[in-house]
Formats: sequence, structure tokens, C-alpha cells
Amino acid sequence: MTVPPRKNVLLAPVTVTPTKPLTPSHLKGLLWTDVMFRATAPLAEVTYRYSHTTYHVTEQTVGFWEYLDRTHGEADYTQLSEEDIGDLYVRYRSEAPHQSADVLRPYRDAVEHSGWVHPASERMLRLWAGHYERLGMHDPGLREHQPPGLGLEEMIERLDAVGLVLDQRVCGGPVYLDLTRYGMPLRRIVTADGRPNYLACALRELLPLVPWYDEVVLLYDRELDADYQLLNRVLSRLGPTVRRVPIGRVPIDGRITSARHGGWHGHTAGALLRASADAGVDPGDDLGALRLGMRLYFIATLGPGQSQSFRHDLLRHCLTVAARLLNRSGATRATGTDASSAGATGTGDLFDALDRHRRGHTYVDPYRLACSLLGKGRPAPDPALLSAVFL
Repeated sequence: MTVPPRKNVLLAPVTVTPTKPLTPSHLKGLLWTDVMFRATAPLAEVTYRYSHTTYHVTEQTVGFWEYLDRTHGEADYTQLSEEDIGDLYVRYRSEAPHQSADVLRPYRDAVEHSGWVHPASERMLRLWAGHYERLGMHDPGLREHQPPGLGLEEMIERLDAVGLVLDQRVCGGPVYLDLTRYGMPLRRIVTADGRPNYLACALRELLPLVPWYDEVVLLYDRELDADYQLLNRVLSRLGPTVRRVPIGRVPIDGRITSARHGGWHGHTAGALLRASADAGVDPGDDLGALRLGMRLYFIATLGPGQSQSFRHDLLRHCLTVAARLLNRSGATRATGTDASSAGATGTGDLFDALDRHRRGHTYVDPYRLACSLLGKGRPAPDPALLSAVFL
């Protein structure tokens, strides 16, 4: 078998700000990205870029930090749960007035120059790191200082050099991303008083990175599609093939709402992991079933859309199906140990098993791959595949 040259792939999923708990919608996106990363890695050189540092400077994060310091002083956040911190965030979004850029500037400077993280978000990231470990997800540097390659002014200058920015700061106005030549609307990226939004941060991070890659994959929730169409157009000018992968949110009781409005109690990552333990999927012999079952539910069962509400019973069913698949395959159920010790059939077979789910792009489609494990009459899953991608 002739293996084609390996391409360089950049996975750049939307980043969840550490201000609220991981909800089913967040888990879906994170598990989707994890499977894509681990399934594509045997076929290409893959970089998984996920920098909290880059997006800490957005108002939803530094504004929350300023609110906490103003209303709670020197509170001890080390013993709070993710739900406790999330409740504070919901309160902030419902009652706190927007602060000026001058008030928030010390927080942004602390992030930019020293990598400082507020104790509340540091606590949240520690909790998330535990969830990642339990779920077997690759940690792309949750608690690392990973500054973007461009400062805000450098990013604006680069856009200006190619005629893609409308900078009205000289007359007291904002900065716009200007793609009107392509029939796309102006999009404000920096307010008149200097506050960058999420898209500005994404441009700071990705503009210097993408020229080094053959393919760039942007994973994001469908509510952000307009911004990601703009981002796609800008990045495509720099040379790589850009793929947009929108992922639908997960309704709770038929409703899709932002985490800032609450409504996630009993459905957070921590709550779901605790419920799985109560259901008999403990962190011992059945950790593999937990990891595979979560992926079968959030990827194969829910799919890329957002029409199905979250259902505890279907999640428990997927955990049961996962345990059966692991028993049939002979794969190690606890941790997905080295594929060779689990009866791997060889590198070539794994390449073929993954390659068939690419469909003209370099990355592996998580939905098609996860669905390939299910269905009556299918052969037992290859333990090498389970170990490399799902456990």
C-alpha cells in the first residue's frame, strides 16, 4: 500500500471561556474535536490550537473578573464548584453594567503581559482538566499561557495592508473587518473605546499561524456561522484550504439557550460524570465504556444538527452499547492501553479504517467514523481503532 505524503492540518475549534460550566453543547463540540484530532493524527501532522490566553481579553471574561473583584473582593474560589462559579456568571450577565475599556484595561494588560488568570477561572480550568482526564480527551493546554502571535495593533495593521479593515478610531469610531468587496457585511471587531471581540482575538491568533498549514479546520457552533464565514474568507487569502465545520448545540427540554442564562443545572459535565458513576459506570473497570459511550452519544446519536434535546436515558443506553462493543472487540475497557497489547491488526489497517471517512478533505469526519461502530450485523470494532481514537 502506498501512503500519500502527510499534510499539515490545523484544528482551531471555538474556545469555551472558563466562566461557566461545560454544558452538553460544550461537551458535544469538545468531543467532536477530540475525535477529529485523534482520528486525523495517524494520517497527517495535526496541530490542535486551543488557547484560553487569546480569548481571556474579551469583555465576557475580563468583565466577569472585574465584577467578581468589585462585588466579592478577596473571595476564596478554590472550594467552589463549576456550578457555583457559573451561578456568579449568570448573575453578572443579568445585572452588571458594561464597564469602560479603561476599567478593564488592567485586567487585559495582566493577561497580555504576565499570563495572569483570575482565581475563579483558574479554579474552573482545574475542574475542566479533571473532566478531560476522566473522558480521555487530549488536553491542548487548558492551563498553559499560550499568547496569540499578533498584538491587537499588529493584527489591524496586517488587515489594513491588504485592504480588509475600516479603522475609524482617528475620528472616535470603532474598527471594522471590511469584506464588502466580497458582498459580505462590515463587522465591528474593536469598539470605539478599544474593546476587542471574539473575532478580533481569533484573527490575532490565526493570521500568523495559517500560512504554515495545508488545511485549516474551523469548528464552531452554528450560532457563530456569520462570523466564521468572514474568518474563512480572510484566512483563505493566506493560502491554505479552510474548512468550516459547524456543530449544532444541544437543546435542553427543547430549548437552545446560551449558558449565560443558566438552565444547565443537572446537565453540566460534572453532573453527567457523577450520574454515570451512580449508574454503575465507575472510574475502574468501566472507564473505557464511559469514554466510548460519551462519544457515541454526543457524536453519533446527536449528530451535527441541533434538533434532538438532551436525554439522560439515551446517554445511559450509549454507555451500555459501549460496554458491549468493548467486550466484543477485546479492547481494554479501562484506559484504552497501547493498541498492540489489545490485539491491534496493524498500522495499515488503521490507516484504511480512518481514511475512508475523509471524503475529499484531510481531516477525518467524527460523525461518519462514530456511526461506523454502530448498526446490527457490523463486525466487532478494531481494538486498535478504539484505542487510538475513542478511549
